Amino acid sequence: MSFEFYYKIMYQIRVHGRGGQGVVTAAELIAIAAFYDGKVSQAFPFFGVERTGAPIESYARIDDKFIRTREQVHAPDILIVQDSTLLGVTDVARGTSKKTIAIVNSAKEKDKLNIDLPKENIFVIDATKIALDKIGKNIVNTTILGAFARATGLVSLNSLKLAIKEKFKEKGDKIINKNIEAVEVAYKSSAEL
Repeated sequence: MSFEFYYKIMYQIRVHGRGGQGVVTAAELIAIAAFYDGKVSQAFPFFGVERTGAPIESYARIDDKFIRTREQVHAPDILIVQDSTLLGVTDVARGTSKKTIAIVNSAKEKDKLNIDLPKENIFVIDATKIALDKIGKNIVNTTILGAFARATGLVSLNSLKLAIKEKFKEKGDKIINKNIEAVEVAYKSSAEL
């Protein structure tokens, strides 16, 4: 079931995770997929000298026209939380509204998560389990984007697959196919969210 967005010109997405989890790549894949869908998009990271495992965030924007702003996303329409342990460490919900959607990687039910958003706006998927099953590694950045595509409808599944092929073309078909399979499983699983 796709979430019904209120009318808005530009959608702002903030991705939370830890260094080494592909947070920047997740935002880039969103932007590439949106481009394939004929939209205007941008993606960029925010991090300093953080080490592997430190909390970081990246941003993406999607619009139908030129995007002028280049600042961080302070009021996200969508949050993607790749690592649910961040919910107790940092305020991932800062700047959100009652209409903000959160897609959280967790094995817990949404009622058990420490995030200050309406429960009907929280989509939980065990992207870690899917990634381990399909990719063979705890790399959830691509996997969780299947849930993002299904829950928001902002990018199509087909465009997300094309984005993965483009971004990972130098990694070879085996890696591409594993990531696409994980995205497909997450997309299908999200129908039940």
